[in-house]
Amino acid sequence: MGQTLKCISPIDGSVFAQRDALSLEAAQAEIARLRAAQAAWAARPLQERVDLVMAGVAAVGAMNDEIVPELAHMMGRPVRYGGEFGGFNERASHMASIAAESLANVEVGEDETFKRYIKRVPHGVVFVVAPWNYPYMTAINTVAPALIAGNVVALKHATQTLLVGERMAQAFHSAGVPEDVFANLFLGHDVTSALIAENAFDFVNFTGSVGGGQAMERAAAGTFTGVGTELGGKDPGYVMEDADLDAAVDTLIDGAMFNSGQCCCGIERIYVHESLFDAFVEKAVAIVSGYKLGHPMDEATTLGPMANVRFAAEVRAQISEAIEAGATAHIAPFAEDDGGAYLTPQILTNVTHDMRVMRDESFGPVVGIMKVSSDAEAIALMNDSEFGLTASLWTQDLDRAMRVGDQIETGTVFMNRADYLDPGLCWTGCKNTGRGGGLSVIGFHNLTRPKSYHLKKVTQA
Repeated sequence: MGQTLKCISPIDGSVFAQRDALSLEAAQAEIARLRAAQAAWAARPLQERVDLVMAGVAAVGAMNDEIVPELAHMMGRPVRYGGEFGGFNERASHMASIAAESLANVEVGEDETFKRYIKRVPHGVVFVVAPWNYPYMTAINTVAPALIAGNVVALKHATQTLLVGERMAQAFHSAGVPEDVFANLFLGHDVTSALIAENAFDFVNFTGSVGGGQAMERAAAGTFTGVGTELGGKDPGYVMEDADLDAAVDTLIDGAMFNSGQCCCGIERIYVHESLFDAFVEKAVAIVSGYKLGHPMDEATTLGPMANVRFAAEVRAQISEAIEAGATAHIAPFAEDDGGAYLTPQILTNVTHDMRVMRDESFGPVVGIMKVSSDAEAIALMNDSEFGLTASLWTQDLDRAMRVGDQIETGTVFMNRADYLDPGLCWTGCKNTGRGGGLSVIGFHNLTRPKSYHLKKVTQA
C-alpha cells in the first residue's frame, strides 16, 4: 500500500489536496531520467539556460491569481498580501543577471608555457527540499541558480504546501524547460532518506527544522554528498537609544507578526534600550491590538491562521509557560482565537532567557521584549542562542552598527530594517541555523564545484 500525502488546510481542518507519494523504485527512475539529461542541459549556452529559467519564472507569475488563494487554503496567509511573486521574481532575476560573471573561469595565468584556470562546473543532480512558510521564494533561491549553472533539479516540497512544486514544474515546462531537467517529486520521509543514503543526488539543499536538517545529514553520512541547510532561527532586534522609534516599532513588530510569525528570519526577541523601552512597548501593543485575525480569504484579514494546529499548540505552550514563570502578556485574547490554528498574537515583557519563548524557535505570532542598558548587554543576550540567522540593529550611527554587528554570531546583520532577503547578499547562518549559503555569487559557487586546468603547451626545442 503506497503512502498518500495530504495537505490539511488550516482554515477548517479539511483535506485541501492529496497526492500519492512515489515508491523508492519510481523515484529512482525519475532521478535516473534527470541524470541522463544533465550533460546536454549543461552543454547549452548559458544565456539559453538563463532565458528558459526566466521564462519559467514569468509563467509562475502568470498563475498568480490562482496561486494566491491556493496558498491561503494551504498555509493560511491572507489573500490581501498578494502572494510571493515579487520576491520570487526579484531573486531569480538577480541570479540571472550575475550568472555570467559568477560562473566565469578564474583566470590564473597564461604564458608561452602554461595556461591555468579554474572552471565552475555543475554538481549534476541537485535535490531541493523546500519549506511551506514561503514556499515559492524559498524554492526559487536554489532552483533558479541551480538550473542556470547547468544542474538538473529534483524538487520536493513540504506536504503543507503540496501543490507548489507541481505548479512550478508545470510553469517551467510550459516555458520550455525540459521535463527531464526539472522535476517535482512527491516523496515521503523514508524514501527521501533512502535516496540520499544511496547517493542519488550530487547536492542537497534543505530548508526546514533542525531535526529535519539532522535527518538529511545522517542520511548523507559517508556519501560525500554536499548538504546545504537553513534551519530557522531566533532572530533578535536591538533598539539603541538613538533609534528612530516609530520606524523601529513598525518594522520589528511587522517582522515578528507577518505571516503569523512563520518567517525563517522573523523577529522573535527584541532588546530595547531602557530610555525607549516603555514607549516601544506601548506602540507595539497598539499595533498588534489593531490586527484583524480571521479567514485568510477575507480581504479585511491581516493575520490568518497558523499553518497547522500543532504549530499553534507549540506557540501557546511557550506563551503559557512564560506567563506562569512571571512574564506579562499585553494582548487580550482575540474573539477569533479558536484554541486551534487561529491564535491571538502576543507581546510579552518581564521575560528572561530561562523561558523557552526566548530560547526555542517559536515560529508564530509572539515576541518577547527585554530592557537593556548597554551594547555589551544587548550583544551578550543576542548571542545567547543556539541559532544565528539574522540580527536587526536600530541606530543612526553606521559605525556603531558595524562594531556591534561584528560581535554578533549571525549570518546577516541588518541596520534599520529586518526580515528581508537581498539577493545580492549571501543568505547564510551559523550555529544550529545550519551551514551553506544561497543567493549572491556565493550561491552559484555552492551549486557548482571548482575544476582546475593546468595545461602545459607543446613548444619546439
